Amino acid sequence: MSQQLVMTPQLQQAIKLLQMSRMELVETVTQELLENPVLEDVREAADMGGTQQAAGGNGEASPQSILEQVISADEHKPDVSARDADKKASEIDWDRYIENHAMQAPMPSGINRGGGEDLPSLEATLTKTEDLVDHIEWQVLMSDLVEDERRFAVLVIGNLDDRGYLTMEGVAPEDVVPRLAAEAELNAEDAEEVLKVIQTFDPIGVAARDLRECLLVQARHFGMDELVIKILDEHIHDLERRNYQAIAKKLNVELDEVYDVAQVIGELEPRPARNFLTNEPQYITPDVWVHKVGDKYFVVANDDGMPKLKISGFYRAAMKGDAQAKEYIQNKLRSAQWLIRSIDQRRKTIERVTECIVDKQREFFEKGIEYLKPMILRDVAEEVGMHESTISRVTSNKYVATPRGVYELKFFFNSAINRDGEDDIASESVKQAIKKICDGEDEKRPYSDQKIVELLAKEKIVIARRTVAKYREMLGILSSSKRKKYF
Repeated sequence: MSQQLVMTPQLQQAIKLLQMSRMELVETVTQELLENPVLEDVREAADMGGTQQAAGGNGEASPQSILEQVISADEHKPDVSARDADKKASEIDWDRYIENHAMQAPMPSGINRGGGEDLPSLEATLTKTEDLVDHIEWQVLMSDLVEDERRFAVLVIGNLDDRGYLTMEGVAPEDVVPRLAAEAELNAEDAEEVLKVIQTFDPIGVAARDLRECLLVQARHFGMDELVIKILDEHIHDLERRNYQAIAKKLNVELDEVYDVAQVIGELEPRPARNFLTNEPQYITPDVWVHKVGDKYFVVANDDGMPKLKISGFYRAAMKGDAQAKEYIQNKLRSAQWLIRSIDQRRKTIERVTECIVDKQREFFEKGIEYLKPMILRDVAEEVGMHESTISRVTSNKYVATPRGVYELKFFFNSAINRDGEDDIASESVKQAIKKICDGEDEKRPYSDQKIVELLAKEKIVIARRTVAKYREMLGILSSSKRKKYF
């Protein structure tokens, strides 16, 4: 004999729903509406004109009431007149419906937009944005490459990354072409020549194996002078580090000439596939709204676009006299009941957690990012009486729309940074302070990490230089040597 903790399928479903994003939840509910015939969308039922009316008058019945009616159907027998009336209202003559449907004229292939003119179907009017692969393949077909060379070109196109570079996972750049050439049954030297042809396709520099090769192809195509070619070919690493003095010394040229070359090279395209990226922006729909009315903040769940579920009363008549149907619908009723409860519990939990966050971070909503307080999951968990893991699931991939903008709920959880003689400050506030310092610096003389430490110390924020470097990288701010503007 032993004791063990076993999670029921219903509890697993509730936990899974809790950590879903809004989009994932909508997809899950939509799929459940398709699979469970007992579930209905209240909005769709209302759009149908209210043809089905319940005894109460609004067509809705609670999950528990319907389930109790199903289970106790044998104990409480309705009178004959009520049963006949319910039967007439619920039964559908399916044979006649199918017969009438089969006699209807087929839908036209085109869309009837009035006027009676012959118009193309909707499918014929849809367009597809041309991506990099389609663009390069079209140019390969228009070229004079022979069959084995085209096979190699197709393999090259299939191994282009988002930048437009030729890469293979786990393969060194110099070994990519020989491997693809062997697969296409093409000589390695001929494959190199085919690759050079592909690199001259639009966009110039596509299928390069690294940044150096990409920029060299463009420089040669545009007929740039030998100094540009030499710097790209032999001193690309010094150029990346902006070590112009070292380049001038090695090539024995004036520093101003190196500056001019750097400006010219800066106009080349390091990512040839930039204009062919088809990733459309992902718009955020908040899970909860925070409204300010007077001096108070109110938290309201965002139910727009979310299917509103109810238990259908149509299937009550289908269970009468059929034990097998009764058992099937009972199982579907229990499943639907648990889903509705889980979604409602999820909404209430998100509201409670958001209310707690708003209460603890009130100064942030009133005054701004500088007043964001340090807060961890345990602070909210103790306040709302839940476990930290539950708070973590609630705040993952959930967004809140506030008077100060849209934020992920995780944004409000920050570690504490000590301040001399004052209350602790949130790490996110320190990041914004670093960003503000970098935004206000002289571009020709950017602040070093040590200088940023000294400037923060004047605001009584004491952190180490390596912490500044870490926060700067998290903000996407380059080091001082790379931020410096030479021209």
